[in-house]
Amino acid sequence: MRPGPRNLITDIVGLRVGNAADPGLKSGTTVLTADRPFAAAVHVMGGAPGTRDTELLAPDKLVGQVDALVLSGGSAFGLAACDGVMAGLAAAGRGFAVGTARVPIVPGAIVFDLLNGGDKAWGDNPYPMLGRTAWATAGPEFAIGSAGAGTGALTGRLKGGLGSASAVLDNGLSVGALVVVNALGSATIGETAQFWAAPWEMEEEFDGLGLPSQFPAGDEPPAAKRLGEATTIAIVATDAAMEKPALQRLATAAHDGLARALVPSHTPFDGDLVFAASTGAVALPDPAGDPFLLGHAAACVLARAVARAVHAATPAPGDLQPCWQSLVSR
Repeated sequence: MRPGPRNLITDIVGLRVGNAADPGLKSGTTVLTADRPFAAAVHVMGGAPGTRDTELLAPDKLVGQVDALVLSGGSAFGLAACDGVMAGLAAAGRGFAVGTARVPIVPGAIVFDLLNGGDKAWGDNPYPMLGRTAWATAGPEFAIGSAGAGTGALTGRLKGGLGSASAVLDNGLSVGALVVVNALGSATIGETAQFWAAPWEMEEEFDGLGLPSQFPAGDEPPAAKRLGEATTIAIVATDAAMEKPALQRLATAAHDGLARALVPSHTPFDGDLVFAASTGAVALPDPAGDPFLLGHAAACVLARAVARAVHAATPAPGDLQPCWQSLVSR
């Protein structure tokens, strides 16, 4: 397994990601879309999720493909970013055909960033426009860290952010991850700058600091946020041809990546959620063994994406938490 050429989820050919943010608001939206509809599923393990149209992704539901997936700040207000993405898709003639009508299918999930120091005294909800802008600017290259839906993200200790990573397996299949880290838990170990995800790091993508000689195994971490204020939401994607039941299992396996990279994770306060997506471009070389390998790869890639999100965060006026870079620049 090795990183893809960009080390982004867009190393899955055909996928595009767009970001839009308002620095004063300290919030934004990130959209994953593709050249054509793609299969998707979801698995939720956190106790406080915020979602839209995720029930459509269940294996027994009619709709087999989606046009985009949205990750957004703004708590429940941010779910309106899906409206802006739908508007862009509709203008492009995209959507699920129902007779002569077309309905873009755009599930989404949100993080709570309403108490992060940004100006939330808006009039009209800003998220539909952020969603439309993110969709319009989607491409193979995009920023991580304090960008898009990760603009105002916080963790238990440091600024969070938007992260992404990718891997190419020895059998030629590719896996990528996109994540907004707004967790109650911490991506770093104790008071150090070292990441919980260090065992899965590739090519020093978050500075190659490794692990400390001792772990704070006996620590009892405080709940630094209140009920509903914390969430890590993610997408894992592959070019392997997989339908919704297999993708739901892929999303389930990928949650291991959150547990490897964030301590604690999947708490009653978090809304941890993972979408899984497939472009279907490559038939599984080994239909029995490849789903096992893809689940392992998805968890590894998601752990790396979490660390990259925190590692790439940058300071901004009014921040309530320091960035990871401040730990290594002292």
